[in-house]
Amino acid sequence: MTDPVAVALLEMAHRFAELASAAPDPDREVTATPGWSVTDVLGHVASEPSRYRELAMGAGTWPARAADLPAFNAEQIRSLPTRDPRQLARTLIADTESLIATVDGFGGEPRTMMFDGDQRVRVDRARGTLLGEFVVHGYDIARMLGRPWPIDPALVPMIMDGLNQVTPAWVDPVRTGRHTATYEYRLRGLARYVYRFVDGRLVVDHDTPGPVDVHISAEPVTALLLNYGRIGPLLPSLNGRLLAWGRKPWLAAGFSRRFLPA
Repeated sequence: MTDPVAVALLEMAHRFAELASAAPDPDREVTATPGWSVTDVLGHVASEPSRYRELAMGAGTWPARAADLPAFNAEQIRSLPTRDPRQLARTLIADTESLIATVDGFGGEPRTMMFDGDQRVRVDRARGTLLGEFVVHGYDIARMLGRPWPIDPALVPMIMDGLNQVTPAWVDPVRTGRHTATYEYRLRGLARYVYRFVDGRLVVDHDTPGPVDVHISAEPVTALLLNYGRIGPLLPSLNGRLLAWGRKPWLAAGFSRRFLPA
């Protein structure tokens, strides 16, 4: 297997499954996901690879609006076929392997699929959002258990390639309004993205021409945890892991708040 996203997906599926299925109290609530136990988080994550595969094959279900995702996830958890952590872990790994094989079978063809927020996205890049599920929910459980959960910075651009496809549907219309501004976001040493808001509508690209209002530079893992709302911007700003400058540097503080919570 030479596809780096596929390699990362399988590795993180195994890491997450091992961590979550071995938690000493599977009914304990995970702080980062209020109301969800360890088993709920494991069940949610274990359900996603098969859903992605169905979507890639032109079937499956998805919430029509990003705001509907919490209810969609809650129903997914209520409908779990089992709550046995070991069985859920086996399902997660088997279904991840099946998804990888399905995408590999497309032979590099840039297929698209429907996805959360009623958007059509590229199948290969959508794997990045699934990778984000493994990484971030693993972080949630490990942090609750007081166990290490090292995150390889090289995974962050893979995740961002998935997230950036769906980010326009996650703009919070209440907090964003008719906001117009351009943000350059740098993952230090790895990637650069441009987020352009025009009257509240967002376009994401690697290199959008035109003036930039604020430049944001973030250590990659810090950027990932900020994007998923697991940490706030204050401490990273104080310790240098998050920097902002440009014509309107004050816009950086509110960037992540322009999106619905993940």
